[in-house]
Amino acid sequence: MNTKTLTRADIAESLYTKMGFSHADSFKIIENVFDIITDELATGHSVKVSGFASFEPYSKKERIGRNPKNGKTYPISSRTVLSFRASPNLKKRIKTMVV
Repeated sequence: MNTKTLTRADIAESLYTKMGFSHADSFKIIENVFDIITDELATGHSVKVSGFASFEPYSKKERIGRNPKNGKTYPISSRTVLSFRASPNLKKRIKTMVV
């Protein structure tokens, strides 16, 4: 299995190579796309990228947690977390690629 992680720089390089954008424009495009997605999620809205995935923020209630080392209980404050759901198309492509 390949252990290389895809980075923003890799995506920008791909835009540069495949689409002909300059390096600077490639980085600006990527940053703007991520900013748009982040801003929507920060306001509590879901984001669906058709054929890829959906991102949905949801709230977790306050609860009591336990430290497994010493058994002490601690309150875990309520927080908003992010749900990622891959589209059927993405799942199908990944299933055929991963051995």
